[in-house]
Amino acid sequence: MTRVIGVRFRPAGKIYFFSPGKYDVKTGDKVIVETARGVEFGSVVLGLKEVEDDKITQPLKSVIRIATQDDIRKEEKNREKEKEAFNICLEKIRKHGLEMKLIDAEYTFDNNKVLFYFTADGRIDFRELVKDLASVFRTRIELRQIGVRDETKIRGGIGICGRPLCCHTYLTEFAPVSIKMAKEQNLSLNPSKISGVCGRLMCCLTNEEETYEELNSRLPSGGDHVTTPDGLKGDVQSVNVLRQLVKVIVTLENDEKEIREYKARELKFKPRRKKKDMRLSREEMAELKALEEKNAASKLDDE
Repeated sequence: MTRVIGVRFRPAGKIYFFSPGKYDVKTGDKVIVETARGVEFGSVVLGLKEVEDDKITQPLKSVIRIATQDDIRKEEKNREKEKEAFNICLEKIRKHGLEMKLIDAEYTFDNNKVLFYFTADGRIDFRELVKDLASVFRTRIELRQIGVRDETKIRGGIGICGRPLCCHTYLTEFAPVSIKMAKEQNLSLNPSKISGVCGRLMCCLTNEEETYEELNSRLPSGGDHVTTPDGLKGDVQSVNVLRQLVKVIVTLENDEKEIREYKARELKFKPRRKKKDMRLSREEMAELKALEEKNAASKLDDE
């Protein structure tokens, strides 16, 4: 076991492990650490804990120091310089006529490098742009192409739920999301209803997936034949997953049909597999075709 702390460099960014060294570091402290990009300023989000050795990327680097007031002022100054760097880069992109969308600019704490994040439909030859930027900033320049999900994570926004985007506030990494998750949760399969601000499937579809899988495993499917507690035969019209209620079209003795509601546990039906049948209708497939193409095209970007 190794004693570590968790440090984050950007809001909702990935958490990296460092050795606290000789310092008594607590959650919320600001620290100066050495990374692959150079010396960086970060926030401690995980206090001192012990982690198994095989879960740590060796060699584990130690905290250089707890951030001083001078370090904090320098970090704030860097944030201001990033705004200026962003505008300069934007001007240079227009000058070179490049088909790219600038998303963000970032200085390393020691100012040894300036990173520019951008999106583009394809590959961009930005060699002349880099030379131009290097002559202005007199430091190392790195241009990094990102996907639309990463763009949204950086910029933030408000989701259709009315809350700040999950990816911008707390999600450190993107989880795989599939249309089957929307089908499992009986959501509208209209792409505009299940897509996020980024145009890809909403990350929050994964939040309740496991619960819905468990609840659906106890329910019959629409159209299934069931036997009611009073001995009547019928076909399932609809189900209420969360309340575990089933509406059944039953056939009475006089051959009349009537819709009655039962608790799922009261009905007798052929158990189904743990996973619900995810087959989509032709209409659903046609409706989702455009969205599927978008997600397929974005896989490389998200990786």
